[in-house]
Amino acid sequence: MSAPCISVLLFAIFVFYPLSCSSQTGLLPVVINTWPFTNATSAAWNTLVNKKGSIYDALVDGCSVCEIERCDGSVGPGGSPDENGETTLDAMVMNGQTFDVGAVGCLRRIPTAIAVARAVMDYTEQTLLVGELATQFAVEMGFKETNLSSDSSVTMWKDWKAKNCQPNYRTNVTPDPTKNCGPYKPKSVLESLQQTEYRGNKNIDRRNHDTIGMVVIDEHGNITAGTTTNGLNHKIPGRVGDSPIMGAGAYAMNGVGGAVATGDGDVMMRFLPSFLAVNQMEAGVPPGIITKLTIQMIAKYYPKFSGALIAIDSKGTYGAACYGFPVFHYSVINPVLKTVTLKSVECLVN
Repeated sequence: MSAPCISVLLFAIFVFYPLSCSSQTGLLPVVINTWPFTNATSAAWNTLVNKKGSIYDALVDGCSVCEIERCDGSVGPGGSPDENGETTLDAMVMNGQTFDVGAVGCLRRIPTAIAVARAVMDYTEQTLLVGELATQFAVEMGFKETNLSSDSSVTMWKDWKAKNCQPNYRTNVTPDPTKNCGPYKPKSVLESLQQTEYRGNKNIDRRNHDTIGMVVIDEHGNITAGTTTNGLNHKIPGRVGDSPIMGAGAYAMNGVGGAVATGDGDVMMRFLPSFLAVNQMEAGVPPGIITKLTIQMIAKYYPKFSGALIAIDSKGTYGAACYGFPVFHYSVINPVLKTVTLKSVECLVN
């Protein structure tokens, strides 16, 4: 995009989206996270402020609370079984100063995904480890293996099987995936051309997309962002969503800010919304504005998607936007608020 075009865009942004209606200013340090997972926010704040831990300690401690509490069944073990009935986990941690990232995808039999993601960042020069070999790495680092299923997840999987595996995420296969379980095989090219995708019938909503995404900024302006989730209910085995993908699930940049996303990850990761938000904050666009513009952009191409985005700049100004839900709640604490506070934003509509 040329410089004149960028100038016109920024002018339009500031004219049509006044700052006062979409952002909140507070002092540092700050902890902010998706959804009303207040215990996670409190734990991160306690580590950062009372225990004088690092921002990474705070992020891991906060997100670990959600893994232990199994927030809304979509974080940590015991939820979101895949087509085979197995629960797997995704997580990431990002260093806003060095841009180092530690992430795991489709992690099996290790319940503390956010801690394993940090271990990838701390003890390797890699960025993302996945599947069975990510589990092997975790065991080498001293993490203990356990069964990630629960009575709830097993029941959920059995009920799904009893309903002919509906809904599922297969497409262009036979037998008809809207009526039958697998095993599947590809359709012919002609049959595939006649297939259309409709995400509205997949039951993609808050209860199976409650990824916790968190940003922590200390009093010196150092920033980290991260996520942890058990992904999408009845997902295809091996699926990795947006949560552990840097720039999609989360992104952080010292001196600029951080962002975290939640929702229909298979759609949202195609747009790298967290990176876009931070990138545009660096260009001077306020958090409350860029979150709305980013969500609107995704909805333009996928009007049936649902998701939310939080962005916060390095001074503690934050904003959020959402689409496909009636309202999106998120949790924040800073020295002005003094206590963990729930915020909400009405979602954009189709």
